[in-house]
Formats: sequence, structure tokens, C-alpha cells
Amino acid sequence: LSLLRETYYPPDTLSLPSSGMEGDTDLQFLLVGGDLLKVRSSSWKKTRFYKLQEDCQTMWHESKKTFKFKQTFSIKDISAVRAGRQSEGLRKNTEEPVEGRCFSIIFKGRRKNLDLMASSEEEAKQWVTSLEKIMSNMENLNSQQKTEHWIFNCLRKADKNSDNKLSLKELKDFLHQINIEVDDQYAEKLFQECDQSKCGHLAGDEIEHFYSLLTHRQEIDTIYGEYAKTMGFMSAENLLEFLIKEQREEATLADAHRLINKYELDDKAKEKQLMTQDGFLMYLHMPEGLVLNPTHKAVHQDMSQPLNHYFISSSHNTYLMEDQLKGPSSTEAYARALIKGCRCVELDCWDGSDGEPVIYHGYTLTSKILFKDTIKAIKEYAFKTSDYPVILSLENHCSVEQQRVMAQHMSSILGSALLTSPLGDQMPTGFPSPEELKERFLVKGKRLTKLEACFGPEETAGDDGSLTEEEEDDKEEEEEEKKKEGKKLKLAKELSDMVIYCKSVHFNGFQDAKDNLGFYEMSSFKERKAMALAEESANSYIHHNVDKLSRIYPAGTRTDSSNYNPVPLWNAGCQIVSLNFQTSCNDMDVNQGRFLTNGKTGYVLKPAYMRDLGSEFDPITLTAGPWLQHKTLHLMIISAQQLPKVNQKKTSIVDALVKVEIHGVPADTADKETPYIGNNGFNPMWNENFKFDVYVPELALVRFVVEDHDSVTDNDFVGQFTVPFTSLQMGYRHVPLLNKEGDPLPSAGLFVHIMIMDA
Repeated sequence: LSLLRETYYPPDTLSLPSSGMEGDTDLQFLLVGGDLLKVRSSSWKKTRFYKLQEDCQTMWHESKKTFKFKQTFSIKDISAVRAGRQSEGLRKNTEEPVEGRCFSIIFKGRRKNLDLMASSEEEAKQWVTSLEKIMSNMENLNSQQKTEHWIFNCLRKADKNSDNKLSLKELKDFLHQINIEVDDQYAEKLFQECDQSKCGHLAGDEIEHFYSLLTHRQEIDTIYGEYAKTMGFMSAENLLEFLIKEQREEATLADAHRLINKYELDDKAKEKQLMTQDGFLMYLHMPEGLVLNPTHKAVHQDMSQPLNHYFISSSHNTYLMEDQLKGPSSTEAYARALIKGCRCVELDCWDGSDGEPVIYHGYTLTSKILFKDTIKAIKEYAFKTSDYPVILSLENHCSVEQQRVMAQHMSSILGSALLTSPLGDQMPTGFPSPEELKERFLVKGKRLTKLEACFGPEETAGDDGSLTEEEEDDKEEEEEEKKKEGKKLKLAKELSDMVIYCKSVHFNGFQDAKDNLGFYEMSSFKERKAMALAEESANSYIHHNVDKLSRIYPAGTRTDSSNYNPVPLWNAGCQIVSLNFQTSCNDMDVNQGRFLTNGKTGYVLKPAYMRDLGSEFDPITLTAGPWLQHKTLHLMIISAQQLPKVNQKKTSIVDALVKVEIHGVPADTADKETPYIGNNGFNPMWNENFKFDVYVPELALVRFVVEDHDSVTDNDFVGQFTVPFTSLQMGYRHVPLLNKEGDPLPSAGLFVHIMIMDA
């Protein structure tokens, strides 16, 4: 509560609430603000005064024309701040001499970059440094501090006359802002209970009392009270009992002492090795208390297996920001996908003017970007999230001459990181591992010769480079391409030689692939064909993928960049299940959940029975075998906290409900939902019990979804979190929630109880 006092009644020197940045020079720089040149085009460059607001979360700008301030963006909406002319807009609309004065603010979701230019290089560096520091600080706030920030901002908005007091009307406005609908009688009762001075407004300690009543959690009272057996507090022994009995952890007394020392807020209690209820709540909001096993957040799987033994996070038409017909192409799309952990990106390459190849969606109105700029962006962002290899999937429509330019750009830009020969000094018989390929780039595309040619006399170049793999996969498209191009494309040797472990070939059946293809020869499958194989010949598909790589891509009819369900393809062992990363949807949520663990490396080891050529596993028929580990998931949805308003109308309050979905083999696929709680998005409570049978836990994912109930139209999405079944922690756990773009919703979450038992 002292944090709230400090934030709502800040000292003369403004500081980020409860952040430890008091007096920080970078923070003060942002609070003072300054002029920047906003760049939209070569002719539209206008001066704007930018300033961080007193909430230390919101940037505003002032137009020199109107002299009015407008909200520009929230710090939490920034994905990155990039110094220099790194954005396409700045490269296109500014000259190289101003490189040091430029920087870009990159936003989460689909919002366009904000390209800016300072008056000097020193000032630009100061803006970048200051923004990055405050972003990092906000990211590192604990759950309680994030709640304090959120409450503080809502209080500021409600305090219309800025007198640091709350009238009854302002209190009602505040309750609406934090997503609680209360009738006038209850609001007046709450107000009178807190208005101890009887002066008709709340101030100081009265607001603290109001906040205390507001954030009280009865469910935590009950749990804490059961184990607080030492003078009304939890001793280390009491906490250990809770960890073993409720959380089902193999904890020791040393673990209990560590948690008290780490999360207890009261120094006197900490000295006596006691945990107060505030400390207990803090623990429940930290990684140890979350639904995701904290040990799975880091790399915890064997990364020395062959590359094809992993599911690989993969993107389709990575260059697109929106739809497939007229949406913009952008190098920023590659940066965003790679930062999300994507390890296989696609490049549709076409002849461009001035001898420079371009990337765009052929025969459409999508904009074009230079191939060389794309490779530069890929190099810049490839290994910021993950150190493990990136596959460059080439859809090559270029002339031989411009293919040579492509090869030259990849060689000069990627340098030694580009794999141009097999590892070792003799012909490999299988893939190297992700560990062996750390920080390397692999090219996937057509190759004129067998890989064996690297170790012996060169074979005669055939007509292998005639068509791209996606064209080959559909005969109608192939005929159409022949008509459009008039003649078949040929393949440049320089580009062909860069294809090592991912040679694209046409699929002629599982038996043909087994008899005639090398391990490095891989096929791409349109989703419809892949789904049919996964349903009709799942075991054969699994065997195929024990030896080789398979890539799946969305149907050409998905002009809106929609996605398909990746789960059936993973169930068939397919590694490179490519989705449109630019599209927010349930399928992308599930994809994010699949690659949430193992350090977000973009590589997740397939179960042992999907790496065994003798495996009899079939996800459809599901016969007995080591994959069958029947579990019963008992799940109680207890409550939610601080759900955001999805309908921004002042009178709209969330009618919250929770859906729980199981994604996995057909026998495991299920979903259940709670009733909705009307007019309460702040602290709705359900105490609703669910039971699920999970037969193949290693392939199952659990998706928690919160929606705003609507009896007339479809429910509105509020937030979700998807986690692999095998990464669930048992006991009382908080579930963080992500927005449509997959970014965290500050303060919002679910509180659940999980029990997994052998059936």
C-alpha cells in the first residue's frame, strides 16, 4: 500500500512508480521531452514534441500546428527501439549522412513503425537509450508492481480535476475503468465506508483503504489460512507442507527458506523466516507459482538429435504484413517472425529492376522489397531470440542471372554463417543436430545435383530447377505457371550449390521416397494433401518423417492470410508446419504454445515414438504402445484478475467466461467452458471444476481462453494462454494471459487449481 501512496501522491520529482528509477537521468530526459522530426515519406517530415507523461507509461506528442497534446503510444506497446536507418521507411525517405540521427520505434501487432529523426546524433542516442531503459524496467516489474501501475493510471484518469481526491462520481468512473459494474447503492456504501473524514471525498489513507477493499482476494485468504499455522503466519515448515501437499513439488525445507527470502515483503517477518499473506501472494505470481514449469522456460531438451527429430517453428510468406493479394511486403515482417522464435522463413524471389532480385507474392498487388535488404534483416534478427539454425526457404522464380545475384548477396551478407558444404569430410548419412548448426543459415531449395557430388565427380546438371516446389505440388498451378512464364526456369549453379541439407523435390509417395530419395531430399505439401495423408496414412507419414523433413504450407485460397490447424500435422511427425505469422488466430496461439518451452528456441524435440522407424504409433487409431499414458486432468477455474475491457464504450463491462481446450490426438481433443460472470472483469470468481482424459500427453496442449460473453453475437476474445500438457505445474497456479498478438496482458490472469493423475 505504501507503493500506492508513492504513486498516487508522487513527490515533486516525478519518478516511475515503485520502479527504482527515482532520479534517473534517462527517465528525466523522457519526462522533459523534446522535438523530433517524424518521417512518413520523402516529402512528409514534420516536427513533433514528444514527452513521457507523469504515469511514466504513456508517450504524448504535441503538434506545432495545433499546439495540442495527443496520446501517441504506451511504452508497453513498444516491441523494440532501433537506432539508425534500419526501417524501410527511413532507408527510403532519408539519406545516408543522417544515419546517426535516425531511430525507429517498432510496435507490437500490426501498427506501423514510428520513424523519427533527432537534431543530433547525441540526442538520438539519448532517446534510444532512455526508451530502452524504461521498456526494460517495465518488463522487469513484478506482478504486484504492474497492478500498482495499472491501478494508478486508472485513478489518474478518474481524478478529472486532478486534485488527488476521489469524489463519489469519480469513484464510480474508476470502477468502470477497472472493469467492475456496481450499482449506485453498493458504490455509495463502499464510498461511505472509506470516507472516514466524512468530507465527501477520499484522500490519502482513505484511498489506500479503498484499494485494500478492492484488491482483497477471498480465495487467497482461504488457502493461506489453512497453512498459516505459526502465530497466524506461514513458517518455512508450513510453506513446505503447502508445496508438497498442494503444489505436488519435491521440495525441501531449503526451498521453503529460499522462497521466503526471495518473496517476503515484510523485513521483520523475513528475519523470523515467516511468510505473510502478501509474500504468499507474491510467490503465487512469480515463475515458481505460475502454470508453466519454470525449468521448461530454458533449454531443457536434448539438442544433439538429428535436425529432423524436432518440430521447427516455421513461417509462410514471411515477407507479408497482411493479406496475400495487396498487402504490404516488408523486411519488418522477417524481424517480427524471427524475434517470435521462427526458425524457417520463406522468400518468394522474382526478377527485379536494375538487376536486383525482389521479394513479393507473384502476380499480385503486394508490394516488393529487395532480396538483399531481406537478407540483411534476416542476418540482423536471426539469433536475437534463439541461437539455433535458421532455414531460408527459397521459392525461386528468378532468371539465372538474378539467381547468381541472390547467391552473391547471401554469400557476402551472411558470410561464414551460411552453410555451403556438409559438416565433416565425408558424405553424411543423416542430418546434423541443432546444436552443431548453432547460428548457421541453411538454404532450402532446388539443387542440380545429388549431395554426394560434394565429395566426388560432379554430376551432369539436369532440369531439376525447372519449377518451384509449391508449383510442382499442384498440377493445375504448374500448367498455369507454364502459360504465364512461357518457358521453364533454369537453376544457377552458384545458387544450387548453396542447398545442402534441404534439397526440394517432388513427392511421389512414401515408398518412392524411401527407395529413391536421400535423407536431405525433402518435399513440401499443400495443407489439403498433408491433412489427407495425416488422416489416411499417419503411421507411414511418421516413418517418412523419421528419415526426412516435411514442410507444410497453407492453401493458395487463403488470400486473407488465414491459417490451418497445425496439430494434425505435428501428430504425423511433420517438422516444418508453416503458418502465416502475421495473422492473429487460434492456430497461431496453439503454435506459440507448442514453441513456448525449451527456451523458445523454435525447436521442440519430438516424442521418442515419433523418432523410431519401427514405431507403430498412429494418432488416429491409437493402439496400445509407449505413447499411451492415460492421464486424468482435474482442473478448477477459480478466478480471474484485472481483465481488460475489450469494448471501450464507457458503459461496457466484461461478462467473463473461461474456455479450456485440449489440442492433441483426436481422442484427446476436447473443450469445456464456465458460465459467464456478468459485469465483472476485475475479479470474477467461478470455482468451476473440469475433468479431461488425456491419452497421449506428450502431444497434448492445454489452451486457456477468456472471452466476453455476448448473447447476440460471437463472444469477444479477451486473452489466452497455451501450454504443453507436460509443462503444466500442479496445484494452485496463476495463468498469465496473452493478447491477440501473443503479447502479455499486464496484470491480467487466471487463478486455477490443477491435478494430474494416472487414469
